[in-house]
Amino acid sequence: MAAKRLSRGRLRERMFGDRDFYAQVVAVVVPIIIQNTVSNVVSLLDNVMVGRVGTLQMSAVAIVNQLLFVFNLCIFGGLAGAGIFATQYAGAHDDKGVRDCFRVKWMIALSMLACALVVLIAFPKRLIGMYLAQETAQADAAATLGFGMDYLTVMLWGLLPFGVSQVYASTLREVGETRLPMFASVAAILVNLVFNYFLIFGKCGFPELGVTGAAIATVLSRYVETAVIVVYTHMKSHHFGFIRGAYRSLRVPKPLMISILRRGTPLLVSEFLWSSGMAVLLQCYSVRGLDVVAACNIATTVSNLFKVVFLSMGNAVAIMVGQALGANDIERAKNCTWRLMTLSVGSNLIMATLLALFAPAIPNIYNTEPHVRQIATQLIYVVAVMMPAYSFSHCCYFTLRSGGKTIITFLFDSVFTWCVNVPAAWLLAYKTGLGIVPLYFGVQALEMVKVVVGFVLVKKGVWIHNIVAPVAAEEESA
Repeated sequence: MAAKRLSRGRLRERMFGDRDFYAQVVAVVVPIIIQNTVSNVVSLLDNVMVGRVGTLQMSAVAIVNQLLFVFNLCIFGGLAGAGIFATQYAGAHDDKGVRDCFRVKWMIALSMLACALVVLIAFPKRLIGMYLAQETAQADAAATLGFGMDYLTVMLWGLLPFGVSQVYASTLREVGETRLPMFASVAAILVNLVFNYFLIFGKCGFPELGVTGAAIATVLSRYVETAVIVVYTHMKSHHFGFIRGAYRSLRVPKPLMISILRRGTPLLVSEFLWSSGMAVLLQCYSVRGLDVVAACNIATTVSNLFKVVFLSMGNAVAIMVGQALGANDIERAKNCTWRLMTLSVGSNLIMATLLALFAPAIPNIYNTEPHVRQIATQLIYVVAVMMPAYSFSHCCYFTLRSGGKTIITFLFDSVFTWCVNVPAAWLLAYKTGLGIVPLYFGVQALEMVKVVVGFVLVKKGVWIHNIVAPVAAEEESA
């Protein structure tokens, strides 16, 4: 009996933290939650405003945003490799190490930008056309393609500021500063919201530009975000040690560069494959018609508003576990992992319940056909059912990544998407007559496989690894 009580006590200690632990979680995660919540609220309002113009316009914007999502994820993945090292350097209070990682991020971001511009400028019609099913009326397909081209042409101007802001914002978060990226993002979001209203509908003396106006507003907001975050970071250089002397040279120690590329390349490839996999999944769903594209867009936008907690908890895992590993505090890293997982799953049971309760109401704010709103509501129910599973696998992913196990995360995320999700979606879409809702549920339910695999990997402790100590030793001996 005493042994059982002791075992329960240890389990409780492993799964639940003390007041200081939760205070640290709040300090890290609340600014990220606020930033993501405001961003998703405005995204919802943007979506509604474009939807007011028409369903074809909304579908066109959704298609282009899915393509740009691949670029965004490539930026995140490309920077993540250096970010793993930066987080552990921050845990070891090594400003020089963080500064070197910051320089590597610049090189990666500019390379990603060049590749994206080549692809999006060379093949825009072919990329958008993949989502226009043959069954779609020719006039609707042509109109959707035209709206998509108009939107993409303007959005290309926003790729550079997006990359720059992510270089700065990600590094700030890795050193524990989550408030500045939040403030910069909120400022950008407000600019986006206001100018969306002005330029989409032609208010306050501005021209009525429809989807082009939505793109202009987004690009303006990205320049605002970049300006705020860059200017303030340099103004507070005494507080952010990594930025002092960051541009005196682009030199990065060879051992560190090799280590970042070795561990970061799988992450970049993983994010590219995962995001392109998401684009292929939408293409499979689009076989059921443009109305399904619009419904998926509504469901995704609404669901993202309720996913902010577990998505933000992933950042908390990366920061808190990564810093603990960098400080060689293995026991703290283990406790952080399980406590954050418990908190994430528990909080997302609440968020999933709220999403299910609001599912019938929120799609009604869209000015689109009733059957599109009905499909969107049913897809939202599917997401609500799966949210606890999403939150657990998300925490598993960031735990594995925090210890530099990028090959495992590559297999866990992108290989799983392409070897399991995409084939399942293709078979269900092209080889069966299933409606979109059971098709969508069948694909999403596969997340349970990742839950089981993630639990086993985290429990075994394969992620426990201080990756900056060997690099530091190699630099000293060089």
